[in-house]
Amino acid sequence: MRILVVEDEAKTAQAILRGLEAEGYSATLAATGDEGLRHLNDRAFDLMVLDWMLPGRDGIEILEALRNRNTKPLVLLLTARDTVEDRVVGLDAGADDYLVKPFAFAELLARIRALLRRTIPEEVLRREIGDLSVDIQSRRVWRAGQEIVLTPREFDLLVLLMRHEGQVVTRPMLAQTIWREPNRATPLDNVIDVHLAHLRKKLDEGRRSKLIQTVRGVGFMLREERHT
Repeated sequence: MRILVVEDEAKTAQAILRGLEAEGYSATLAATGDEGLRHLNDRAFDLMVLDWMLPGRDGIEILEALRNRNTKPLVLLLTARDTVEDRVVGLDAGADDYLVKPFAFAELLARIRALLRRTIPEEVLRREIGDLSVDIQSRRVWRAGQEIVLTPREFDLLVLLMRHEGQVVTRPMLAQTIWREPNRATPLDNVIDVHLAHLRKKLDEGRRSKLIQTVRGVGFMLREERHT
């Protein structure tokens, strides 16, 4: 999923950008309304996190510029304005949701997920790799039709690996995304390795095709082995 963040406050913008990338989203940053419009003209985005108060064109003007487009992203409007009247103005201008500053990143992320669910086809919520099938909504997992019971953390690890199928997921990325502790004095490498070992045992033990690969010294990868 591609997300455009239009926010002029540098610390807030960078925090949102880092958080979205850690969650596996492809995020692009714009510091002004005009820059945001240029990005929208250059490529398609699934969702835009849009600050109301911006240099030059503000968020409402951006929404008005998008109004007549055939295709436009979902819009989550950020603002310090918290009256009912302000919310009505933002929503009537075309925002799909509204979040008042200051906010917790966890709430921002939850609202983004809720908005994206409006456009995600049902089959995307049930992902498959080889004979592995994962229902993200019900948090159930099957391999070759046999259900596999995972702990909540094992399930979160598996979903993150699936989001990056065929790509290396590093230990620091796992620490930040799953454990939310990227800056510990003691690295989480041993904890991560133990959880991945348990997950690998449940998914791969006794099966000819192994799905979880270790990239030595770097991290892990989920991919289907091809046998000739």
